[in-house]
Amino acid sequence: MKVLLLDAYNLIHRARSGFTSGDYPIVYNFFRGLRPLIEKFNPDKVYFVLEGYPDFRKKIDANYKSNRKSQDRKFHEQKAQIIAMVKSCFPITTVRHPELECDDVIATLTKIHCQKKDDCIIISSDSDFYQLLNAFENCTIYNPVKKKVIEKPSYDYVTWKALRGDATDNIPGIPGCGDKTATRLVAEPEKLREYLEKGNRRQIFENNVNLIRLVDFSENTSDLETHAGVSDWEELYSLFCDMEFNSMTKEKAWNKYIKTFNNLSGG
Repeated sequence: MKVLLLDAYNLIHRARSGFTSGDYPIVYNFFRGLRPLIEKFNPDKVYFVLEGYPDFRKKIDANYKSNRKSQDRKFHEQKAQIIAMVKSCFPITTVRHPELECDDVIATLTKIHCQKKDDCIIISSDSDFYQLLNAFENCTIYNPVKKKVIEKPSYDYVTWKALRGDATDNIPGIPGCGDKTATRLVAEPEKLREYLEKGNRRQIFENNVNLIRLVDFSENTSDLETHAGVSDWEELYSLFCDMEFNSMTKEKAWNKYIKTFNNLSGG
Protein backbone atom coordinates (compact mmCIF):
# COMPACT_ATOMS: atom_id res chain seq x y z
CA MET A 1 0.00 0.00 0.00
CA LYS A 2 1.12 3.53 -0.75
CA VAL A 3 0.45 6.07 2.02
CA LEU A 4 0.56 9.85 1.62
CA LEU A 5 1.08 11.94 4.78
CA LEU A 6 0.19 15.61 4.42
CA ASP A 7 1.74 18.15 6.80
CA ALA A 8 -1.51 20.12 7.03
CA TYR A 9 -0.35 23.45 8.44
CA ASN A 10 2.75 23.44 6.26
CA LEU A 11 0.57 23.13 3.16
CA ILE A 12 -1.94 25.70 4.39
CA HIS A 13 0.82 28.23 5.07
CA ARG A 14 2.19 27.54 1.59
CA ALA A 15 -1.25 28.36 0.17
CA ARG A 16 -0.78 32.00 1.21
CA SER A 17 1.34 32.35 -1.94
CA GLY A 18 -0.13 32.39 -5.41
CA PHE A 19 -3.63 33.44 -6.44
CA THR A 20 -4.65 36.40 -4.26
CA SER A 21 -7.97 37.72 -5.59
CA GLY A 22 -11.40 36.75 -4.31
CA ASP A 23 -12.59 36.32 -0.74
CA TYR A 24 -10.96 32.92 -0.13
CA PRO A 25 -7.52 32.92 -1.79
CA ILE A 26 -5.88 30.58 0.76
CA VAL A 27 -8.71 28.07 0.50
CA TYR A 28 -8.54 28.23 -3.29
CA ASN A 29 -4.76 27.82 -3.46
CA PHE A 30 -4.85 24.90 -1.02
CA PHE A 31 -7.47 22.86 -2.89
CA ARG A 32 -6.04 23.77 -6.29
CA GLY A 33 -2.65 22.49 -5.12
CA LEU A 34 -3.98 19.38 -3.37
CA ARG A 35 -5.27 17.58 -6.46
CA PRO A 36 -1.93 17.54 -8.35
CA LEU A 37 -0.21 16.03 -5.30
CA ILE A 38 -2.75 13.20 -5.14
CA GLU A 39 -2.45 12.68 -8.90
CA LYS A 40 1.36 12.73 -8.83
CA PHE A 41 1.76 10.08 -6.12
CA ASN A 42 -1.46 8.09 -6.67
CA PRO A 43 -1.71 6.87 -3.05
CA ASP A 44 -4.07 4.28 -1.63
CA LYS A 45 -4.54 6.19 1.62
CA VAL A 46 -4.04 9.83 2.66
CA TYR A 47 -3.55 11.31 6.13
CA PHE A 48 -4.15 15.02 6.80
CA VAL A 49 -2.11 15.65 9.95
CA LEU A 50 -2.88 18.56 12.29
CA GLU A 51 -0.92 20.17 15.13
CA GLY A 52 -1.28 19.55 18.86
CA TYR A 53 0.32 21.48 21.73
CA PRO A 54 3.78 20.04 22.63
CA ASP A 55 4.14 21.40 26.16
CA PHE A 56 7.08 19.08 26.83
CA ARG A 57 9.23 20.94 24.28
CA LYS A 58 8.30 24.28 25.84
CA LYS A 59 9.44 22.88 29.19
CA ILE A 60 12.82 22.04 27.67
CA ASP A 61 13.12 25.52 26.12
CA ALA A 62 10.51 28.23 26.72
CA ASN A 63 11.69 29.99 23.55
CA TYR A 64 10.94 27.02 21.31
CA LYS A 65 9.20 28.38 18.17
CA SER A 66 8.63 31.72 19.91
CA ASN A 67 9.90 33.44 16.76
CA ARG A 68 6.86 32.37 14.74
CA LYS A 69 4.77 35.33 13.58
CA SER A 70 1.10 35.27 14.52
CA GLN A 71 -1.29 35.25 11.59
CA ASP A 72 -4.26 37.56 11.06
CA ARG A 73 -7.90 36.64 11.61
CA LYS A 74 -8.54 36.05 7.91
CA PHE A 75 -5.81 33.43 7.73
CA HIS A 76 -7.14 31.54 10.76
CA GLU A 77 -10.69 31.65 9.38
CA GLN A 78 -9.58 30.19 6.06
CA LYS A 79 -7.42 27.59 7.80
CA ALA A 80 -10.48 26.46 9.76
CA GLN A 81 -12.51 26.33 6.52
CA ILE A 82 -9.90 24.14 4.84
CA ILE A 83 -9.80 21.70 7.75
CA ALA A 84 -13.60 21.51 7.90
CA MET A 85 -13.85 20.89 4.15
CA VAL A 86 -11.20 18.15 4.19
CA LYS A 87 -13.03 16.43 7.04
CA SER A 88 -16.50 16.66 5.54
CA CYS A 89 -15.91 16.20 1.81
CA PHE A 90 -12.82 14.09 1.14
CA PRO A 91 -11.94 10.38 1.58
CA ILE A 92 -8.97 11.42 3.72
CA THR A 93 -8.14 10.53 7.33
CA THR A 94 -7.58 13.60 9.52
CA VAL A 95 -5.42 12.93 12.58
CA ARG A 96 -4.13 14.92 15.55
CA HIS A 97 -2.47 14.19 18.88
CA PRO A 98 -3.50 16.79 21.50
CA GLU A 99 -0.07 16.92 23.16
CA LEU A 100 2.28 16.41 20.23
CA GLU A 101 3.22 18.18 17.03
CA CYS A 102 2.19 17.17 13.55
CA ASP A 103 5.80 16.05 12.97
CA ASP A 104 5.56 13.51 15.81
CA VAL A 105 2.29 12.11 14.47
CA ILE A 106 3.69 11.78 10.96
CA ALA A 107 6.82 10.08 12.33
CA THR A 108 4.72 7.58 14.28
CA LEU A 109 2.37 6.83 11.37
CA THR A 110 5.41 6.42 9.12
CA LYS A 111 6.89 3.86 11.50
CA ILE A 112 3.61 1.95 11.77
CA HIS A 113 3.13 1.77 8.01
CA CYS A 114 6.78 1.13 7.15
CA GLN A 115 6.77 -1.83 9.53
CA LYS A 116 3.88 -3.16 7.46
CA LYS A 117 6.07 -2.73 4.36
CA ASP A 118 3.88 0.11 3.09
CA ASP A 119 5.49 2.92 1.10
CA CYS A 120 5.19 6.25 2.93
CA ILE A 121 5.45 9.64 1.22
CA ILE A 122 5.58 12.76 3.39
CA ILE A 123 4.53 16.05 1.79
CA SER A 124 6.22 18.94 3.60
CA SER A 125 8.97 21.53 3.31
CA ASP A 126 9.90 20.97 6.99
CA SER A 127 13.44 19.61 7.24
CA ASP A 128 12.76 17.93 10.61
CA PHE A 129 11.38 14.98 8.66
CA TYR A 130 14.80 14.27 7.14
CA GLN A 131 15.63 12.18 10.21
CA LEU A 132 13.01 9.67 9.08
CA LEU A 133 15.04 8.98 5.96
CA ASN A 134 17.79 7.71 8.27
CA ALA A 135 15.30 5.41 10.02
CA PHE A 136 13.09 3.93 7.27
CA GLU A 137 14.04 2.58 3.86
CA ASN A 138 10.52 2.84 2.41
CA CYS A 139 10.02 6.48 3.39
CA THR A 140 10.08 9.35 0.86
CA ILE A 141 9.89 13.10 1.49
CA TYR A 142 8.60 15.43 -1.20
CA ASN A 143 9.16 19.17 -0.79
CA PRO A 144 6.18 20.88 -2.49
CA VAL A 145 7.94 24.26 -2.54
CA LYS A 146 11.08 23.03 -4.29
CA LYS A 147 9.01 20.39 -6.13
CA LYS A 148 11.56 17.66 -5.53
CA VAL A 149 12.17 14.48 -3.58
CA ILE A 150 14.66 14.92 -0.75
CA GLU A 151 17.82 12.81 -0.81
CA LYS A 152 18.64 10.68 2.21
CA PRO A 153 21.26 12.39 4.42
CA SER A 154 24.62 10.63 4.51
CA TYR A 155 24.91 11.42 8.23
CA ASP A 156 22.75 11.26 11.35
CA TYR A 157 20.46 14.22 10.81
CA VAL A 158 19.39 14.72 14.44
CA THR A 159 23.01 14.92 15.62
CA TRP A 160 23.92 17.33 12.84
CA LYS A 161 20.98 19.62 13.50
CA ALA A 162 21.46 19.53 17.27
CA LEU A 163 24.99 20.83 16.77
CA ARG A 164 24.18 23.71 14.43
CA GLY A 165 20.67 24.52 15.68
CA ASP A 166 17.54 25.44 13.76
CA ALA A 167 16.68 29.12 13.37
CA THR A 168 13.27 28.22 11.93
CA ASP A 169 12.20 26.74 15.28
CA ASN A 170 14.29 29.19 17.35
CA ILE A 171 16.67 26.43 18.48
CA PRO A 172 20.13 27.94 19.07
CA GLY A 173 23.08 25.82 18.02
CA ILE A 174 26.42 25.54 19.76
CA PRO A 175 28.18 28.91 19.28
CA GLY A 176 30.65 28.77 16.41
CA CYS A 177 29.32 25.48 15.03
CA GLY A 178 28.00 25.97 11.50
CA ASP A 179 27.07 23.51 8.78
CA LYS A 180 30.63 22.54 7.86
CA THR A 181 31.77 21.95 11.45
CA ALA A 182 28.62 19.97 12.25
CA THR A 183 29.08 17.81 9.14
CA ARG A 184 32.71 17.10 10.04
CA LEU A 185 31.90 16.23 13.67
CA VAL A 186 29.04 13.89 12.74
CA ALA A 187 31.46 11.94 10.55
CA GLU A 188 34.05 11.59 13.34
CA PRO A 189 32.45 10.24 16.57
CA GLU A 190 35.66 10.50 18.63
CA LYS A 191 36.15 14.17 17.74
CA LEU A 192 32.46 14.79 18.43
CA ARG A 193 32.85 13.39 21.96
CA GLU A 194 35.89 15.57 22.57
CA TYR A 195 34.13 18.63 21.15
CA LEU A 196 31.10 18.20 23.43
CA GLU A 197 33.22 17.97 26.60
CA LYS A 198 34.17 21.65 26.43
CA GLY A 199 32.13 24.31 28.22
CA ASN A 200 28.35 23.84 28.12
CA ARG A 201 28.34 22.31 24.65
CA ARG A 202 26.97 18.95 25.78
CA GLN A 203 24.05 20.56 27.61
CA ILE A 204 23.11 22.60 24.53
CA PHE A 205 23.51 19.55 22.33
CA GLU A 206 21.37 17.25 24.50
CA ASN A 207 18.63 19.86 24.90
CA ASN A 208 18.57 20.30 21.14
CA VAL A 209 18.38 16.56 20.53
CA ASN A 210 15.31 16.40 22.77
CA LEU A 211 13.71 19.27 20.85
CA ILE A 212 14.52 17.94 17.38
CA ARG A 213 14.08 14.17 17.70
CA LEU A 214 10.52 13.21 16.77
CA VAL A 215 8.42 11.35 19.32
CA ASP A 216 7.49 7.74 18.63
CA PHE A 217 4.21 6.81 20.35
CA SER A 218 3.51 3.81 18.13
CA GLU A 219 3.22 1.51 21.16
CA ASN A 220 0.26 3.51 22.46
CA THR A 221 -1.86 5.43 19.94
CA SER A 222 -4.94 5.69 22.18
CA ASP A 223 -4.67 9.50 22.40
CA LEU A 224 -4.59 9.92 18.64
CA GLU A 225 -7.69 11.81 17.47
CA THR A 226 -8.84 10.34 14.16
CA HIS A 227 -11.57 11.39 11.76
CA ALA A 228 -12.23 9.04 8.85
CA GLY A 229 -13.50 11.22 6.01
CA VAL A 230 -15.77 10.15 3.17
CA SER A 231 -16.46 11.71 -0.21
CA ASP A 232 -19.22 14.30 -0.46
CA TRP A 233 -18.69 15.77 -3.91
CA GLU A 234 -22.11 17.43 -4.02
CA GLU A 235 -21.30 19.44 -0.89
CA LEU A 236 -17.79 20.25 -2.10
CA TYR A 237 -19.11 21.44 -5.47
CA SER A 238 -21.62 23.67 -3.69
CA LEU A 239 -18.87 25.15 -1.48
CA PHE A 240 -16.57 25.75 -4.46
CA CYS A 241 -19.41 27.50 -6.28
CA ASP A 242 -20.27 29.64 -3.26
CA MET A 243 -16.62 30.68 -3.01
CA GLU A 244 -16.54 31.37 -6.77
CA PHE A 245 -13.77 28.88 -7.56
CA ASN A 246 -14.85 29.03 -11.18
CA SER A 247 -11.77 27.41 -12.69
CA MET A 248 -12.34 24.27 -10.60
CA THR A 249 -16.11 23.99 -11.13
CA LYS A 250 -16.10 23.95 -14.93
CA GLU A 251 -17.34 20.54 -16.08
CA LYS A 252 -14.04 19.19 -17.43
CA ALA A 253 -11.96 20.46 -14.51
CA TRP A 254 -14.49 19.26 -11.94
CA ASN A 255 -14.71 15.76 -13.40
CA LYS A 256 -10.94 15.54 -13.36
CA TYR A 257 -10.88 16.79 -9.77
CA ILE A 258 -13.23 14.20 -8.30
CA LYS A 259 -11.77 11.39 -10.43
CA THR A 260 -8.39 11.98 -8.81
CA PHE A 261 -9.78 11.57 -5.29
CA ASN A 262 -12.14 8.71 -6.15
CA ASN A 263 -9.08 6.49 -6.53
CA LEU A 264 -8.45 6.70 -2.77
CA SER A 265 -9.51 3.87 -0.48
CA GLY A 266 -11.26 6.32 1.86
CA GLY A 267 -10.81 7.49 5.44
